[in-house]
Amino acid sequence: MTPLAAICPTCGRPGTPIVYRDLDGPTDLACSEGHQWRAPGRAGWAPHASPAAVDHDPQDATTPMEPMDVSKDGRTWRIGTAGDVAWLAGRTTQGLSVTTAIPPVFEAYGTFHPPAGAGFDAHERAVIDELVACTPDQPWWLGFLDTGAHDVVFPHAPRVSLYWDWPYVLVQAGPEQALTWRAGHMRGDGALPDLFFPADRSWLVSALWDDTWTDIGASGAVLAALRRNPLVNVRLVGPDEDACPPGLTRD
Repeated sequence: MTPLAAICPTCGRPGTPIVYRDLDGPTDLACSEGHQWRAPGRAGWAPHASPAAVDHDPQDATTPMEPMDVSKDGRTWRIGTAGDVAWLAGRTTQGLSVTTAIPPVFEAYGTFHPPAGAGFDAHERAVIDELVACTPDQPWWLGFLDTGAHDVVFPHAPRVSLYWDWPYVLVQAGPEQALTWRAGHMRGDGALPDLFFPADRSWLVSALWDDTWTDIGASGAVLAALRRNPLVNVRLVGPDEDACPPGLTRD
């Protein structure tokens, strides 16, 4: 029998422990619909309390954004708000390490980029296939950084701000949409979002504006699975190491 504390108080679905570790005491449980809640006995951490996650509303930046839906592919999709990224906003570090992109709350860290001789399509398909194999079925959050020059899929959607007040379109979708929705990004001709993570927040993928590679934080098991696929081309890095892979440069 599932303990009462492991039942989602919002939708009634079973919850599973969030596997990343948060030094401030995170929400402990998440369900397949993306709701998170705290297990009894944990010190209070408000999942929507980070002031660095700011809803960017071009009409009125002082008004918090209400959840909204957009239409694509014959169905509706939820646009995310600051509350959906509050767990990572303001928790990254300054400098050149992987924790500039990924909060220092995960067991392991790495970087990836297409290996020599591989195209973006094959590389990104390998990344997504391995992450799908390691992740229970659930929604994913996809974040498209609005650089002014790259596709954000939903150009009229409100933005959320992350890192250095960079605007992202954040949408709740899944792995298929991560591979098919956009045309080209900062790193080349691929389709992947600039930031994405599953509803249970068990891993985070993020590519910063000036980087020619992508960073990931996850469990050791997820990184090990990614490393077994040569098309993913993952390199493990420590949280204090320079994240720039050998042979690449920062723009």
